Amino acid sequence: MMISRSRLQAGFTLVELLIVGVLAAIAIPQFSASTDDSKVAALDSSLSNLRTAIELYYQQHGAYPSAVAAGGAFGAINTEAAFRDQLTNYTSAAGAASTTKDTTYKYGPYLKKATLPADPINGVATVEIITTGTLGMTASGSTGGWKFDNKTGQLIVNITAYQAR
Repeated sequence: MMISRSRLQAGFTLVELLIVGVLAAIAIPQFSASTDDSKVAALDSSLSNLRTAIELYYQQHGAYPSAVAAGGAFGAINTEAAFRDQLTNYTSAAGAASTTKDTTYKYGPYLKKATLPADPINGVATVEIITTGTLGMTASGSTGGWKFDNKTGQLIVNITAYQAR
């Protein structure tokens, strides 16, 4: 019984490997770029949702979240806790927050989840509260999360490269 030489060859030729390598070099950066594009699209969506919630809160309370104390066990004035609690819980006309809805706490919640969304770029779910009326990046910027000015209602992502969004 004679076995032909072509049957014994089970591997790839050098030319076949080179062609696969060239195709991979072309295709992989395209997948990477689409991943970055999807993160930026998710960032724009998150910013839009948060800004809408903040504006609705302002329309019903006459002040931005965290500009007044959330009260009780909730955050004090100008804190991340007050911002989060006032957007994710029921609130009174004065901005006090409660986990239960009643005739006093009849507003909100403005965000469906009990936590702030993480920024889609770095995955950080914190917010830095600014009270100066001038929101911008500092030298320590780019940590991720959000930056919010409770005097003007301006919200940006805390990443220098994306702050203009």
